[in-house]
Amino acid sequence: MSDLSLIQLGLIALIFIWSGFVRSGLGFGGAVLSLPFLLLVKDNPLIFLPIIAIHLLVFSSLTIWMNNRNSKGGTNRQKLTGFGPDVAANAPEGTVDWPYLWRMLRIMIIPKLIGVFGLFTLPPNVLSAIIFVIVAIYSVSYIINRPFRSKSKTVDVILLMLGGYITGTSLIGAPLIIAVAAQHVAREKLRDTLLGLWFILVFIKLAAFIWVGLDLQLIHHLWLLPCAAVGHVIGLRFHKHILKAETPVFFRMLGVVLLVVSSAGVVSVLV
Repeated sequence: MSDLSLIQLGLIALIFIWSGFVRSGLGFGGAVLSLPFLLLVKDNPLIFLPIIAIHLLVFSSLTIWMNNRNSKGGTNRQKLTGFGPDVAANAPEGTVDWPYLWRMLRIMIIPKLIGVFGLFTLPPNVLSAIIFVIVAIYSVSYIINRPFRSKSKTVDVILLMLGGYITGTSLIGAPLIIAVAAQHVAREKLRDTLLGLWFILVFIKLAAFIWVGLDLQLIHHLWLLPCAAVGHVIGLRFHKHILKAETPVFFRMLGVVLLVVSSAGVVSVLV
């Protein structure tokens, strides 16, 4: 990123404000709704994925902690000792559906690891093309107001495995995972449950980044973290509104923008 111009750095700052807004407002989409824009600035996912991963770890943990601190079970949870699925499942009522989170994780973990391996074996331009195509598919589902839905346990498992694999390669498997989680998790717990799941999945990916010696762009967090924080605060307020009303128009407009961006991205990669 040190070779980028001031205009490119300014665009990246705006995109990360958008990323923080989406992540805290919806509980998902911080990567899938920002990575296509970032790739138009610099066509190399491996530059931006470590930054997105660290941002997600910071703001997802912060959001869950703040919400559980204000919940009825927040103070009682401090009395628990240990860690893992059993402890989490027996925890007092909070804002995360821990039993279902661990159930999803058990299904997704192996495809996730396979996807992480694929991330380091695919050429950057091929990975960018795959990302743009996946985002284009997601955008069409937003435009026609027909998001992915699961109607059986078998389909649940397939969607979670695909979502785990795509998340392993590019962190954009959220729509497939949400297609399952939204039908089994209470609406008021959905965002924090997804943030908890993203935290675990991204932690695995970040460990892989460190293991292969990938540049985490740590110096750029000094100015990109505040940008994401601005979007995060705005998104928290937006989340209160979408809990009270459906927003199909918002997602339809978002789908149109993503389709245009992903189409331009595919053309740029091919050219």
